[in-house]
Amino acid sequence: MTSGPDFGVDKELGLVEARIRDAIQSDEPLLTDIAEYVIAAGGKRIRPMVALLANKAVGGKNLGRTVDMAAALELIHSATLLHDDINDGGLLRRGREAAYKKYGLQNALVAGDFLFVKAFAIGGTFEREIVDLTARVCTALAEAEIVQKRHAGDLTWTRDQYLDVIQRKTAMPISAGARIGAILGGGTDAEVDALTRFGMNLGLAFQIVDDILDVVGTPAVLGKPVGSDLREGNVTLLVLHAMNDGSERRAALRDILQMPTRTDEVVARGLTVIRESGAVDRARVDADHFGFLAREALDDVRPGPARDALARLVDFVVRRNA
Repeated sequence: MTSGPDFGVDKELGLVEARIRDAIQSDEPLLTDIAEYVIAAGGKRIRPMVALLANKAVGGKNLGRTVDMAAALELIHSATLLHDDINDGGLLRRGREAAYKKYGLQNALVAGDFLFVKAFAIGGTFEREIVDLTARVCTALAEAEIVQKRHAGDLTWTRDQYLDVIQRKTAMPISAGARIGAILGGGTDAEVDALTRFGMNLGLAFQIVDDILDVVGTPAVLGKPVGSDLREGNVTLLVLHAMNDGSERRAALRDILQMPTRTDEVVARGLTVIRESGAVDRARVDADHFGFLAREALDDVRPGPARDALARLVDFVVRRNA
């Protein structure tokens, strides 16, 4: 991670960073520049951290291969963020100008493809099971993005549909990292399954907290404005909670979501409605629930420092402010 508590894998994360930077070197300097710009934005490195800790938790075999796969997963994540900013019209990413704004739309699109290719150049050297899992994750990411866009402003959107989308967009990549780390680490079938469940529930908690911060976070800390979900018409868990809190709030949010576009003033008004509804507290209960399920999954993993670190990671994810 770029900041936060020590989870005991700083050295290995440094190896992941080095592997990423080696992978994104290109004969075309502009591609390398854009890739380095995206990677340098840092972030929490949740995916590689989970993969590394899962590997260590079950014995730590093939750690070098786990570093490679963690780098591949982070390259995929970086590519999706680059493309997401283009799709969403985001102007800032972690406090810096979005890559497509800085380098141009066409160059950013090509750079995103470049990152995907570099990820699969690494991942393609692994066993068929791992390659297939990674491909399924990428497919799920793409499908979820289409589903979310198609249902923007959809007043019939349900909690189950929301959870399905965030499972595919956020939880599956984290779960895949945990599963791959455990497989490479030599874990038992029970441990591999347990860490897969751990990653899935951690990912669900992570995304719900992201959605909470998009309502009550501090822009200077987040590195981007709040309200992006509402601006895009995404019906998050907080919107669902707020709409179930009374007819006046339901009507107010319905009107906002049905607008073809939403100005800053409209978004600010919608955020106020959500905050006043108690939706934030209810969403925190949901995040805590998935955090509990993640910690519970660790009961089937052998005791040790890495398992303890995974439990601390759950607390960090659920309580974070950025």
